[in-house]
Amino acid sequence: PTNTIRIQTAEALKNPRHPYRQVLDAAFEGRVRVFDIGDFTQVTPHDLRSNLCVVVGTIQTLRVSNTDGRKVYAHHEMLEGHFSTVSPNTPGLERNDDGPMKGDIRFSFANLMHLHRPLVIMDEAHKAGTSLSQDVYERINPSALIEFTATPKGFNNILHSVTAQELKDEEMIKMPVVLDEAETWQGAVNSAILKRAELQEHADRDREGYIRPIVLFQAQKKGEEVTVDVLKQHLIDNENIDPAKIAVATGAQRDLDGIDLFKPDCPIEYVITIEALKEGWDCSFAYVFCSLANIRSSTDAEQLLGRVLRMPYAKKRKEPALNKSYAKLVSKHFSEAAVSLRDKLVDMGFEESEAEANIEAEQPGLDDGLFGRQSRPRATMTVELDASEEERREINIVAPGKIKVSAGDDGKTRIEFTGVPKPKDEERLFQMAPARLHGVLREKLAEFKARHADDLAPAHLGEEFTVPRLMAHVQGELVFGDTDILMEYHDWSLADHPARLTKAEFDIVETTNTFEIDLDGNRLSISAADSSEQLSLDIDVDDWTTNSLVRWLDGKVRDQWIGQAELLAWLSDVVTHLTRDRDMPLSQLMRCKFILARKLNEKIRGFRQMERDKVYQMNLFGPEARVEVSFDDGIRFFDEMYFDVPKYRGIYKFKHHFMGPDEVPTFDSKDGGEEVKCALALDALPKLKYWTR
Repeated sequence: PTNTIRIQTAEALKNPRHPYRQVLDAAFEGRVRVFDIGDFTQVTPHDLRSNLCVVVGTIQTLRVSNTDGRKVYAHHEMLEGHFSTVSPNTPGLERNDDGPMKGDIRFSFANLMHLHRPLVIMDEAHKAGTSLSQDVYERINPSALIEFTATPKGFNNILHSVTAQELKDEEMIKMPVVLDEAETWQGAVNSAILKRAELQEHADRDREGYIRPIVLFQAQKKGEEVTVDVLKQHLIDNENIDPAKIAVATGAQRDLDGIDLFKPDCPIEYVITIEALKEGWDCSFAYVFCSLANIRSSTDAEQLLGRVLRMPYAKKRKEPALNKSYAKLVSKHFSEAAVSLRDKLVDMGFEESEAEANIEAEQPGLDDGLFGRQSRPRATMTVELDASEEERREINIVAPGKIKVSAGDDGKTRIEFTGVPKPKDEERLFQMAPARLHGVLREKLAEFKARHADDLAPAHLGEEFTVPRLMAHVQGELVFGDTDILMEYHDWSLADHPARLTKAEFDIVETTNTFEIDLDGNRLSISAADSSEQLSLDIDVDDWTTNSLVRWLDGKVRDQWIGQAELLAWLSDVVTHLTRDRDMPLSQLMRCKFILARKLNEKIRGFRQMERDKVYQMNLFGPEARVEVSFDDGIRFFDEMYFDVPKYRGIYKFKHHFMGPDEVPTFDSKDGGEEVKCALALDALPKLKYWTR
């Protein structure tokens, strides 16, 4: 759709070390040539005979109602060799309109494509549904058209979809999104800078690939308060950011052109733009999005998601903070922004409960009002001290977001805790604050805790407790009675399970113009366009052999706990059973191999579940089971043990939870569901002191 994406794609495909190119080289034994569409005259007849030829272009190059003056539709003598053996009566080709060759076949790139019937792969396919786009396809005569889009339209024929939850499961995107609001744009900028610095510390400790977290600032348009120039000057003058670390990416100013943001020696840590970044901007180091405009619309939320979600190296990091993306907003309508963001996640394929679970609030107080929760007052502790400006700056580094440090009109320093200060916060505060201020700080903290004793959860006061854990004696060792751990001591083999698919599980029935695949009683019917295109499922094709099907299935039916040799033997038995014992033609299986692979994956998962059920029963309830409970190996409950777990966002305020009312982990059921009702019943018990799940 854009030149930016065209250039990126062409460069990736030309790079022998890029995964895109490596896949093509493996499939075509290195016989691959990649061309930018502007270089189409370099394509030779030999290239087309001997190599996979990939031409990367934009739809705009081809999508014109009048082809005059367009290079791809023009006559080029350099392409004459491609047409030397083409019959002058070949239909469907454009002809020269004038000159000595009037009426002859035009030696154009469009005609060359028409002759060879290319496979066309279209990105952003929702933009290619006009009648003019259809005209383009008729001109180039593709053998097939494969479309990719994140937002399919009614005219897109969806064959396969991937949800955002699947992307998260595959470790391709940074989730959840941590939302944070500020009342002033300066506050949002400061918060974004601090978050980037915090993430940089995590990145420095992470040894699994270089990461330099980047902040994307969305400035306001000309004529408004926070323009690109105002924001950049603020970063330099007030936040002491080195200008070399700032890049501006707008229509008029293109500081990122020619810069590789992934290089370790690249200094860029902040990117300023106006309309977020256009399609094709790709930097997985982007972690923090800071918009200085009010974000309410779904479109704005989508811009946010598209820029900061991609996971570096498509691999989960050991540092939990590097697995999340962050949004800093200037808004007094935080709940509206969060609901809008939730709706966009639902549009992208999340279930509503999953969407809510993938949005977090940065600060304890900011989730009030999220998803219907009523706002409530929170205890606030304010301490006034005589401190210099330098001391004030040192204290401010402690816990941004939880502690607010400001200068009062009388020149005194005000330290304000929002919510209950925790032992960890207090410890950091005393580490950073000058020693001469420790006495008055302790006094103020003690007064505050005495005044708000009812608001302080045990976890906030540093209390801990241990729940004994169920253990089992397995092969002479005492291990946690968890099925995953018990399975580690359990040897089982795929060979112990039948390599059989019954007719009820998988069948193919051929009729005149259709064939039906029956999968567990659910039939998928595929029909030919008309009787002249009758589907033939039993015609043999070169290279379609039992071994090739088994090898293909081996690549699709993978299981991390099953060795390849064991899996290959089992798959070979499956295919032999289907072809020999059930008389199913190999060609039928080849045409339905994706569905067969899906069924076999389900089958293996079912075998594993049977083994799990067996090992659970045997080690915990069998005649020879030896179980006991252990405090030494118990589960310790402590403050912030649920720091990375989504929190309850319902309308009820729990009074007796061990972690406090704002840190109750989310339940498996929605508000009003069985788990929530159970928690409400516990919380209402008159003699209950505290509870936790």
